Amino acid sequence: MKVSSQQLTVRHLFNGRSPLATLKDATDAAFGTGVTPLRVAVTGKGRGGHQCEIEAVEPKIYGSDDSEACVFDYRQRRHARTNAFNAVMLIPTGVDCAIGGHAGDATPAARLLARVCDQLVLHPNVVNASDVNEQTENCLYVEGSLICRLLMGTVGLRKIRQNRVLLVTENRHDAPNVVDQTINCAEGARATLGMDISEVVVLEQELFMQTGVSDSGRVTGRVERLSHLLDLLKDRRDTYDAVALATRITPHIDTVELHRSYFGEGGPNPWGGVEAILTHLISTVLDVPSAHAPTMSSEALRTESWGVVEPRKAAEVISTTYLFCVLKGLNRAPQVMLNPSGVYDPSIMTAEDVSALVIPDGCVGLPTLAAVEQGIPVVAVRNNTNLMKNDLRALPFRPGQLHYAANYYEAAGILSAMKAGVAPSTLARPMQPLRIDRVGKVEVEVETNGHTNGNGKSKRTKSAEQNGSTIMVEVGGK
Repeated sequence: MKVSSQQLTVRHLFNGRSPLATLKDATDAAFGTGVTPLRVAVTGKGRGGHQCEIEAVEPKIYGSDDSEACVFDYRQRRHARTNAFNAVMLIPTGVDCAIGGHAGDATPAARLLARVCDQLVLHPNVVNASDVNEQTENCLYVEGSLICRLLMGTVGLRKIRQNRVLLVTENRHDAPNVVDQTINCAEGARATLGMDISEVVVLEQELFMQTGVSDSGRVTGRVERLSHLLDLLKDRRDTYDAVALATRITPHIDTVELHRSYFGEGGPNPWGGVEAILTHLISTVLDVPSAHAPTMSSEALRTESWGVVEPRKAAEVISTTYLFCVLKGLNRAPQVMLNPSGVYDPSIMTAEDVSALVIPDGCVGLPTLAAVEQGIPVVAVRNNTNLMKNDLRALPFRPGQLHYAANYYEAAGILSAMKAGVAPSTLARPMQPLRIDRVGKVEVEVETNGHTNGNGKSKRTKSAEQNGSTIMVEVGGK
């Protein structure tokens, strides 16, 4: 079993029929029936159509309910519930977002948005900062593929008090102290957070995870040797509620060069893409929360001396395991509920309960496309620049569904206005007047002194715009 990526061009993605249906057909045509797509990103538009990048696993996989796993499964929500205001905050992994593209540097923005929401759903990339995770109590830490499925209407989320977390790492013959430090991190989480971690599983056969970069500059990768891990997790399924993984990632270029490039020159986090592939697979197959922390190579451990680094990356250079943020997030990550009906249940959040989606401007993937079709308002943050080259105005949003915010301050204001039932357009100045549409025709009978139709009146039809009604009026005469 392995996961790899492929690029394809989709013509007429936003013209006519459902973008989700169009993208699914294009993906099926490109990959065939023997694979399962895991991640989908629309990176921009070229002369031939929209450029899409898709990671898929082969052979085809099945979910925990023995049905074929499909990221394109969709359930139209019945309505939008208003008993609570719940937003989803996404910052795609591996696209060099100015805010949130590095080491948990979107946490301040997440804390701000959480302040104006009843609950804020976010994925690990938003708040994971190596040994730091400062999400607020009303944040729901949800793996990215599960957020996709939440917005697609096919899963619900149930808040819990605590998860039983299974930690999986791998034997490191090149750096044995890595395993010791991983275990020490888990013990520290037990001692300080009171986490329920009963055992650490050490794989004798390492996974193969390798970084990669697509033509668009988006970070991706390859994952192989997965069967043993999945079999192990299936066999132990009754013993845990969430899975934390700490494994090695092999760079696609020299390790020291990769680190120097990231910490020195900048660019997207090189590890995030392949991590997302692995956790998408785990959560898709097992329907459980999951998150991954990379373990450093022996070369990096020997040569690590970065000095003072750029602030957004500082959390990484002060960490040994990069794992504590994952453990803290998974400690109370919500339980996954399959096949929700949309019927109200106060303990479960479904697509009906999502009030808004907040994304960096230009980012289009399954969550954005699902929000379009579900009628969920979308707030696009312009100053969170990234590698994606999409014009969101090309998507078939309903009138008033897409909102632009200059920054996360404005995004918080827009969410506050939505929550208060105040149309954001009414807060802008100059205030735009109402558009007035006059439609239909007016049939007018005119009394004349000249030619008549036999009763002293002549009839003529005059075009007017009067809401489609026919109005009889007398004009002129005595």
